[in-house]
Amino acid sequence: MSNDRKRALADAAGDKSLIEPLPVNLTVNDLTQSITVEPRMTLLDALRERLALTGTKKACDRGECGACTVHINGRRVLSCMTLAAMLEGKKIATIEGLEQNGILHELQSAFIEHDGFQCGFCTSGQIMSGVAMIEEAKAGWPSAATADVRRDFTLADLSRAEICERMSGNLCRCACYPNIVDAVVEAVARN
Repeated sequence: MSNDRKRALADAAGDKSLIEPLPVNLTVNDLTQSITVEPRMTLLDALRERLALTGTKKACDRGECGACTVHINGRRVLSCMTLAAMLEGKKIATIEGLEQNGILHELQSAFIEHDGFQCGFCTSGQIMSGVAMIEEAKAGWPSAATADVRRDFTLADLSRAEICERMSGNLCRCACYPNIVDAVVEAVARN
């Protein structure tokens, strides 16, 4: 029996002893770090278990809640659905990287001012999604709630309905949605 066949059978049986770890260089929050990961390790697990960046939360672990949202090359991504081994050379940003020189990102400040959280479990994903969503709106990307996709979209067009639509992939168990939207509106006003 070939080694490839043995690995496939061991993998199917849940035997991790024949799965060889891979070295990968991850650039997270502008710092490149070399780690070793199992080929099927998610970015979420690599961040939390290998890099001790626990701000990114593990909730549903199947891409349904958005608590694990991070940015890869400026785009929001669910880290529980992304393999760490595929991210060599990509820029990853987590909630820990938003604060700069002791100053919170304007959306982080707005979440505090508008009480955009209760239990806080979804907060890092909400904020990471909100920051990316604002950048998408600045870039002129329409959403399903955009009234007229034929004209140029601007940040001024970012209504409460637009914000709700664009943030709909991030769930909050505590139902703080009105406060979250208020925080995003405040952050947009500061831009």
